[in-house]
Amino acid sequence: MLVGGVLAVLAAPALAALNIFATVPEWAALAQEIGGDRVKVFAATHALQDPHRIEAKPSLIARARSADLVVATGAELEVGWLPLVLRESGNARIQPGRPGHFEAARLVVMLEVPARLDRADGDVHAEGNPHIQTDPRNILKVAEALASRMAELDAANAAAFRDGLKAFAQRWQANLARWEKAAAPLKGQPVVVQHKSLTYLLHWLGLREVATLEPRPGVEASAGQLGELLQRVRKQPPRLVLRAAYEAPRAAEWFAGEAKVPLVILPFTVGGDEAARDLTTLFDDTVARLLQGLK
Repeated sequence: MLVGGVLAVLAAPALAALNIFATVPEWAALAQEIGGDRVKVFAATHALQDPHRIEAKPSLIARARSADLVVATGAELEVGWLPLVLRESGNARIQPGRPGHFEAARLVVMLEVPARLDRADGDVHAEGNPHIQTDPRNILKVAEALASRMAELDAANAAAFRDGLKAFAQRWQANLARWEKAAAPLKGQPVVVQHKSLTYLLHWLGLREVATLEPRPGVEASAGQLGELLQRVRKQPPRLVLRAAYEAPRAAEWFAGEAKVPLVILPFTVGGDEAARDLTTLFDDTVARLLQGLK
């Protein structure tokens, strides 16, 4: 009887896993890369959902209630739903300002930080464009800080998290060099984007945004506005029209067809298409799709 009790006590820590609630697929995938079988990861959204517009469902609140760590993008990406989920969860560990609350956007240099805030300008984020995951260099910066936070919360597995980070970083640096070499022909190419969701990707690869289909962030263009934009770009036509997989197709399909320019649909995050199964294949597929569009 005593032996069985001792074995149960010894086994308990090994079975425990850091319970992680990730707001979007990219951070769920990153936490899994670092933590392996020492973490239990839940993604609150999937790749074909607009991460700005999520309903704070009871199922999300229940998941947050048992979480040890919330990994969010921050920069107001989840402002429409995450604060309610956190508040209703009653989980003190994961509230803003506590060790169990992690925001990725705080680790990187933000782009498109507005000089003014006015609702007439559309869905503008005060801290800058939140779609930081489309630049893989940002993912490495986030990984370093996330591994440190995971180790702080679960000291028993700190060494495993450091090893997970080291292995991931080595692979990621090699991938970065490979992607950047392959993507060299994209540098300087003019593109039209549907929404300001790909800003960091364009910045990384040196693509040149010449127009955005949305007249203001989060505001769908009318037929008249799309027609005017088409006329403006005819003198210097773009090489590609880009949209993220979760974005509505109508405007981009119409514009690409009228401009006679290839439309490239990018996965945007893990699970955005069948090829983007994890973080590595996400960027494999993204670079491949962009290069194919130039042919």
